[in-house]
Amino acid sequence: MPAMESVSPAPVPPVVALTRALAVASLLGLIVLGLAWELWLAPTGRGTLAFKVLPLAIPLAGILKNRMYTYRWVSLLVWLYFTEGVVRATSDRGTGVWLAMLEVVLCLVLFAACAAHVRWRLKHAHANEQTASAP
Repeated sequence: MPAMESVSPAPVPPVVALTRALAVASLLGLIVLGLAWELWLAPTGRGTLAFKVLPLAIPLAGILKNRMYTYRWVSLLVWLYFTEGVVRATSDRGTGVWLAMLEVVLCLVLFAACAAHVRWRLKHAHANEQTASAP
């Protein structure tokens, strides 16, 4: 019976780890901001708009598990929140304007982090395939 060789996974490049950390941090930031905004900082109505963060909570598990597909669709989902932030930044008054601007910034960071993460992971995987297939 042949001896089983242990194959260690290739090391993760620092840029991939950085983009993952930025994606997780900005996604968590959007969730916390959405809840704090609608429940305490500048509530509108009875706080029912706090439910808007539920779609952000769904991909959190996939991002934490580092699933590539989740990064891809979160980069599309985030534009809904970006649009809300732009609209509220130009139509709200007082604290709501600053919260909306923060939402826009977090959305841009999340999009950039997801896009860069997908790009760098694919590039790293492609490089590993080429070195593995080299004679």
